[in-house]
Amino acid sequence: MSSAAFRKHLFPPDHPRIAALRGVDAYTYRELARAEGTFTGDLIRGWTPLYKNDFTGITEDGTPRAGLHPLTPARPGEEAPVAAMVAAARDLLDALDADGRARVGHPVDAAEWQTWANPEFLQFDTGLRLEFQPPEVRRAALALVEASLSAQGAEEVRTMMRINGFLGEVTGLQGILNEFSYNLALYGDPLPTAPWGWQLYGHHCAVNCLVVEGRMALGPVFLGAEPNEIDAGPYAGTRALTARIARGRRVMAALPPEQRRAATVYRRMVDPAMPEGRVHPGDERHLAGAFQDNRVIPFEGVRVAGMPRAAREAVWAVVEEFLGPLPAGPRATRLREVREHEDETWFCWIGGHGPDDVFYYRVQSPVLIAELDHHRGVFLDHDTPEPFHVHTVLRTPHGNDYGRAWVRQWRRREQGR
Repeated sequence: MSSAAFRKHLFPPDHPRIAALRGVDAYTYRELARAEGTFTGDLIRGWTPLYKNDFTGITEDGTPRAGLHPLTPARPGEEAPVAAMVAAARDLLDALDADGRARVGHPVDAAEWQTWANPEFLQFDTGLRLEFQPPEVRRAALALVEASLSAQGAEEVRTMMRINGFLGEVTGLQGILNEFSYNLALYGDPLPTAPWGWQLYGHHCAVNCLVVEGRMALGPVFLGAEPNEIDAGPYAGTRALTARIARGRRVMAALPPEQRRAATVYRRMVDPAMPEGRVHPGDERHLAGAFQDNRVIPFEGVRVAGMPRAAREAVWAVVEEFLGPLPAGPRATRLREVREHEDETWFCWIGGHGPDDVFYYRVQSPVLIAELDHHRGVFLDHDTPEPFHVHTVLRTPHGNDYGRAWVRQWRRREQGR
C-alpha cells in the first residue's frame, strides 16, 4: 500500500533546483554538470581519474588474496543461461547499424567496465544511450537483460527504470530522468564459452554481467530508488527494495543487545564520532559504490559465525535477497561460496533500528559485499536521509567484479596452449 510520504518533499515547480533543469536533455546536462564549483562538478572531478587505475579489486586490508575465484566448470544444473544470452546479444547487434555496433562493443577486459555510475548526470557515455535509440533496440537491450537474469532480477531492473521515469514525471524533468536514461555496452564477443558480458547503467540502476564457460559473475550491481514507490499512473503500487530493508531490520532484531551494540559502529547517520570523509557527498555512507573498484574496506561490526542461529539465518536471508538477480544455477554457486566463508563474514550497522528509523548496513566477507543506505534528497527536498530514498550495492571483492579474475585466468590458460 502506498505511503506517498515522499510527496511532501517535492520541490515547487518554480524552485531553482527544478526550474534550472527543465527542458534540458542528457547531453546538455552533462556539460552543465561539469561546471566548476558545482556539487556535480566536484563529484565528476573526483571520480573521473579513478576508472583508469589498474584493477585489483576491493579488499579488507589492501592485500588481494589469490585463489578465491578459481575458474572451474559450473556444476551440473548450475550453469548460466549462456545460449539464451548469446542469442539475445546477437539479436541486439542485428538491430544496430554499423555505427551502433561500433559504439556498443568493447574488449572483454576494457577499462570502460569501470565507467559505470549511478547518478543522473552522464559522466561517461559508454556504449549506447537507450533513450536515443529506436524502440527495436530498446526491446533488444531489455531482452538481453531478461535472458541473463532471474525473473526477480529482470523485474528489479525494470522497476528501477520505471521509478526513474516516474521521478521525471513528478518533477517535470523527463529530459534527464526517464525510463530509458541508461547506457548499455557489450564486452567481448558473445560466444558460448569465451568470456563476454554486458553492462547497463544510469540513474539508480547499474548492472555488470559476465559469463565464461558456463559461469556467471554479476557485479558490481547498484539498485536504488528516489522515491522507492510509484503512487500514480500505469505502474501505481510499485515498490522497490522493501525486502532488503526489512531483512536488514530482522538481523538487528535477532541480535542480543550486546551484539546489537557491537554491530552498530555509529549510532547516527552523520555521527560526530565518524572520521573525516566517512560520509561522502555523493555516496554518503556507501563504501563500495561507483569508481571504488580498488578500495580498502576493513571488516566492521560483528562476526556472523558468533551470532545466535536466528541472527545468522537473518544475515543469510539478506545475502539471498542481494543475490536474487542471479539465475538459479549461478545463484546456488554464489550462495555456497559465501557460506564457505562464514567465519570471515561480518555485519555492521549505522543509525537506529526502530520501525521508523533510517539506517545503513553492510554484510562483508572475502567474496561478497552487500550494502544498503538511506539517503538525503537529490530531486526531493530533504537534507537528512529518509526511508523512501534507498541505495544498495553488491560487490565481489578480491578481484572478481566484472568477472576480472576469471577473464585473467582464461587468458593465461589460452595463451599457454
